[in-house]
Amino acid sequence: MGADDGSAVSVHAWSRSPGLFTDLYQLTMAQGYVKAGVSDTEACFHLSFRDNPFGGGYSLACGLEQALDYLEALSFSAEDVAYLATLTGNDGAPLFAGDFLEYLELFRFEGNVDAIPEGTAVFPHEPLLRVSAPIVACQIAETALLNIINFQTLVATKATRVCEAAGGDPVIEFGLRRAQGPDGGLSAARAAFVGGCRGTSNVLAGSVYGIPVSGTHAHSWVMLFPSEAEAFRAYAEALPNNATFLVDTYDTLAGVRRAAEEGRRLRERGYEMIGVRIDSGDLAWLSREARAILDEAGFPEARIVASNELDEHLIASLKDQDAAIDFWGVGTRLVTAHDQPALGGVYKLSAIRRPGGEWEPRIKISEQTAKVTMPGVLGVRRYFDAAGRPASDMIYDVTCPLGDEPMMIDPVDSTRRRRFSAGQRFEDLLVPVMCGGERVYESPPLPAIAERAREQIALLGPSVRRFLNPHFYPVGLERGVHARRMRLIVLARAREGSGGATG
Repeated sequence: MGADDGSAVSVHAWSRSPGLFTDLYQLTMAQGYVKAGVSDTEACFHLSFRDNPFGGGYSLACGLEQALDYLEALSFSAEDVAYLATLTGNDGAPLFAGDFLEYLELFRFEGNVDAIPEGTAVFPHEPLLRVSAPIVACQIAETALLNIINFQTLVATKATRVCEAAGGDPVIEFGLRRAQGPDGGLSAARAAFVGGCRGTSNVLAGSVYGIPVSGTHAHSWVMLFPSEAEAFRAYAEALPNNATFLVDTYDTLAGVRRAAEEGRRLRERGYEMIGVRIDSGDLAWLSREARAILDEAGFPEARIVASNELDEHLIASLKDQDAAIDFWGVGTRLVTAHDQPALGGVYKLSAIRRPGGEWEPRIKISEQTAKVTMPGVLGVRRYFDAAGRPASDMIYDVTCPLGDEPMMIDPVDSTRRRRFSAGQRFEDLLVPVMCGGERVYESPPLPAIAERAREQIALLGPSVRRFLNPHFYPVGLERGVHARRMRLIVLARAREGSGGATG
């Protein structure tokens, strides 16, 4: 069995040239920083997202292990540098100067990273990662970090919703053939497992991450043989210990009866039929009829597996219709996050520190309130109620004292405020994961991350987890951060009005 211990790096598409797994403008800016003599300026960036996906009330942090793999590997090989030397500007001259290419040959990520552990429930505007490093390193790492964290957090969140709808029934991720490319299929399988799926059809994911693999046969197997009965018999002969029969190639209920007949032959040989899979039609009605057929034939333990474009909404509807389904095979709509194809995470500069100086906050303003950034070196503190449930999250500056009774302010409506008592239990969510470019965080085994996710989502309560109009979980700014943000907005708008930069 494989393990999630960093050995997965070699299977990722970026592993051959991690330095090139970025957008071109990150490298053109990096050259600009070097040329301007500011490449030693330390920067603090935060990775966050603005809205929960799928209209939901929460998200689930995922992808940290792969992000750390990437940062550890981040470098430019001689071949990478040779390729960059071939790029030209509008005038046909080399885009990158020779001294910058020499700089890249020696480049390594040597920054500090703090992150929210995988499997943690998270909410809009909270930094999932805080990256503090020389500006060039922060900039080059941006694209890959967003790619990794955005996608896995999105799929893990979708998986929690699918598993919530299944109500404790096992869910298997079946989506490799519809996933967004080979690496997308692998990452999706991992994220789906973190989000609650019990297994995957993806054999590579099973090998790399130790996820249980599951699968039986396709319609093509049945179609190859002269009859469905012969197809079932041949499969049972070949794999008597994996006998789940796909019954809807021709007539679903007739297929269930033939599966039961083959099940009797298996039993005579000392094996037991696992069950049947239905991949089309009225799943609620067909599953109930199939259950009756199997029970009458003496197979009350045989499981009914359903697939066919399932998601949380269809599963919830089937449960409401008393569908007799034991296992759910969920593919396309899970691994592609069908109803929301991207999380929309962002990675924003929030502070700089010149050599020998102190942190200086930075802000980006916008006509859209949600796009105004939060200045400072930020952390997230989660407060709990008397029952031990998460009550609210406060974004604060880790370099500033909070006092005994801190107050948080809603960043959208400043009249909404909440004060925390000195004795209220809290947890600081961001933990050190890299120091000076060295990993200082030992990622838990993948099953432990998945268990953390289940515990975290359960603690949120049904009102935050519901699919339609979920309860708003309060996230606010510590009052000092809020005051600084408002002050910098005013200053930036004043500079903008006089032709200055907005920072």
